[in-house]
Amino acid sequence: QVEFVESGGGLVQPGGSLRLSCAISERIFRNYGMDWYRQAPGKEREWVASITRSGYIIYQDSVKGRFTASRDTTKNTVYLQMNSLKSEDTAVYYCKPSSSAFVSWGQGTQVTVSS
Repeated sequence: QVEFVESGGGLVQPGGSLRLSCAISERIFRNYGMDWYRQAPGKEREWVASITRSGYIIYQDSVKGRFTASRDTTKNTVYLQMNSLKSEDTAVYYCKPSSSAFVSWGQGTQVTVSS
């Protein structure tokens, strides 16, 4: 059973915007915060942002002021609004519950920033 699924990626020009979505099962949404990660070609996966159940959010320094995480309690979904995108933001983006109990990753969603 897939309990969290990413979507919303695509090709965007530098300076553009995208909004990623992570649709989550109710069980997970009610009990866990969520993290966003990304993996660029040839690089290790890195943490991007976290949002707790209460809505407290922290960001990696490189995305502060450009990315905004949020959660919609009516849709069991978390979002990552990405503005002022740069070529170095190109990566596969993943969401994952904020718990070491979850070891599997979803398929992710590809974000490509290129002119």
